[in-house]
Amino acid sequence: MNNDIAIKVNNISKVYNLYETNTDRALGMLGIKHGVKYREHHALKDVSFEVKKGDCVGIIGTNGAGKSTMLKIITGVLSPTSGSVDIDGRISALLELGAGFNSLYTGIENIYLNGTMIGFTKEEIDARLDDILEFADIGDFVYQPVKTYSSGMFVRLAFAVAINIDPEILIVDEALSVGDAFFQNKCFKKFEDFKERGKTILFVSHDLSSIERYCSKAILLDHGINVGEGTPGETINRYKKLMSGMSVKDLKAQEEGKLAPGKGGADGSSDGEGKKEKKWKDSFQINPQLDEYGIMDAKITDFAISDEQGNLSATLIKGYKFHIKYKVEFFDDVQDPIFTYTFKTLKGQDITGTNTMYENAGVGLAKKGDVYIIDFEQEMYLQGGDYLLSISCTSFKDGVLVVHDRMYDVLLISVVSNKNTVGFYDMNSQVTIHRQQEI
Repeated sequence: MNNDIAIKVNNISKVYNLYETNTDRALGMLGIKHGVKYREHHALKDVSFEVKKGDCVGIIGTNGAGKSTMLKIITGVLSPTSGSVDIDGRISALLELGAGFNSLYTGIENIYLNGTMIGFTKEEIDARLDDILEFADIGDFVYQPVKTYSSGMFVRLAFAVAINIDPEILIVDEALSVGDAFFQNKCFKKFEDFKERGKTILFVSHDLSSIERYCSKAILLDHGINVGEGTPGETINRYKKLMSGMSVKDLKAQEEGKLAPGKGGADGSSDGEGKKEKKWKDSFQINPQLDEYGIMDAKITDFAISDEQGNLSATLIKGYKFHIKYKVEFFDDVQDPIFTYTFKTLKGQDITGTNTMYENAGVGLAKKGDVYIIDFEQEMYLQGGDYLLSISCTSFKDGVLVVHDRMYDVLLISVVSNKNTVGFYDMNSQVTIHRQQEI
């Protein structure tokens, strides 16, 4: 292995046998295969990649993609079915909550237990103890059994141990999502410190903003396959296309120039002659608690979000253009219909939105049988995070608001950002600072 490579994953596969009954499972554990009914589940399929020393690399993908399985194999928690992993450097790992901790031991005892497992002497752990306790900041609870800890206290201590034993390679699973916002900020500052000191970081996260902000490289897994790797922006774009319904085969064909952008089932078009046209909304996960109401003399029949490249995606990059579009079919004449959209926080607070009345984009009389496609184009400057989208068709009749069709919280929108400011909205400020010359 090259001297500049910290982790080299060589054709790793992991196969689990899924048994039909407990009896089959027991026989399988004894090595008996004759007559035992099971099917194979490939958690990882011939995955290879390299992580250079000093890089911060993120692994992304949907649930079940194989991300956590890969980290467990790299750290030695799991053995691969085939393939190998080469490591150059001392690893510290923070995997799923509770891994490596004894719930009956106190926090202090677990610090020494974990340090010993990694290979430190008692004297080496003694030298780092104050830094660990200061970072964890859980007070006298460190002298209590960890089974009495809240999940937040637990992850504070676990991360404090992992980050302060001075590893050469830090591996982190989604565990940081348990800590509060202030603690997560503290952890990512430590990430920056690690990067500046030339340490290697490999972590799994569903927070695409963190991947964009902190990583120099990202790897996309899908159903156990390495779909591709590259800059965070490139990899997130691949992820968005898969989330919009594009197959891995079509994605690779598009990247090789064999398939036009927007094709392959990612734009709501038909995949072939004779196949039914796919609706835009079929590419999205619609809120199962969607609140829809109205007199329904006009109906929203389809809707979508598309990014700056025209791909249907509920994941948007801050600073880039995107479209909110939907179709409305009219079953009766409606004078001056108003088409709207609103973004809200997950707690239901309205943040921003507009409508065709505000934008002076009226259509006059919409007649029975008409179908209108409404397309709002704008740039995304909300902070990184998750938001809920609502859309509607309304009008005024004799000064009274009429709701024809309104869909509250129809889609969850995720905004990816490598820079956040105060509040919900980024003013996109351009800062100039001059040092006043002394006279």
